[in-house]
Amino acid sequence: MRILLFLATNLAVILVASFTLKLLGVDSYLARNGIEYGSLLAFAAVFGFAGALVSLFISKPVAKWSTKARVIDAPRTPAERWLVQTVAELAQSAGIGMPEVAIFPASQSNAFATGWNRNDALVAVSEGLLHRFNKDEIRAVLGHEIGHVANGDMVTLTLIQGVVNTFVIFASRVIGSFVDRVVFRNEDSHGIGFFVVSIIAELVLGILASTIVFWFSRRREFRADVAGAQLAGRTAMISALARLKQESEIPDQMPDSLQAFGINRGARGGLSALFMTHPPLDDRIAALQQANLP
Repeated sequence: MRILLFLATNLAVILVASFTLKLLGVDSYLARNGIEYGSLLAFAAVFGFAGALVSLFISKPVAKWSTKARVIDAPRTPAERWLVQTVAELAQSAGIGMPEVAIFPASQSNAFATGWNRNDALVAVSEGLLHRFNKDEIRAVLGHEIGHVANGDMVTLTLIQGVVNTFVIFASRVIGSFVDRVVFRNEDSHGIGFFVVSIIAELVLGILASTIVFWFSRRREFRADVAGAQLAGRTAMISALARLKQESEIPDQMPDSLQAFGINRGARGGLSALFMTHPPLDDRIAALQQANLP
């Protein structure tokens, strides 16, 4: 979930910035005498990394708003008290600051962690997960999410997204300029063809380039599983993954609309596999069974 929220926010920031820069005439200024690739690359890098950093810094409020998560400031029930205490214990064991703890309304079993640094994170779990998982399994899921925070996955993701953004911004303007000059025969300056084509190219390239981020996400899931096993026990982590797999095979329990959040019914092939944020659960369980844990 944190990956999709980050990507959606990043794409929105980049598109809004692109529209604004076009309205201000920045693109036209850069290409007044034809594209100067060095200047364009510097421009793309500045705004590409700026977009990724903005997405990182607003990741917590966006996640709270989009999932309707309720932060537990003062536990009101024994279950909430146990949840906060467990997160505190795991965070201390992982060597990170105490994250905010939240519950979001969803019948499906789900959880995520986000935040701009390891000492200012948010860990959230769904109501469905709290109701159906036992305490050992919940602890393992929390350990997995805290593992993402301790491993600095959001910061690393931001750096990768900054590089991806740079490529997308640079390539979309090169494509827009080429189409404007070759197809629309506009030799004097960039016309409407450049602006329309570059925006479309930016959107399409942004979606295609996100496969790099998805690949990174899939690799980091294995590492977070190991972190969950180290913090909560290998047996508990495998049990949590097995329960997720069991629930993912029940249509009423895990509808197709939520498979994008990483809960997959099984392995996918072809192009669809490139857009998976998480590896198949069978692969994660097998990797954890074979992992050399201390």
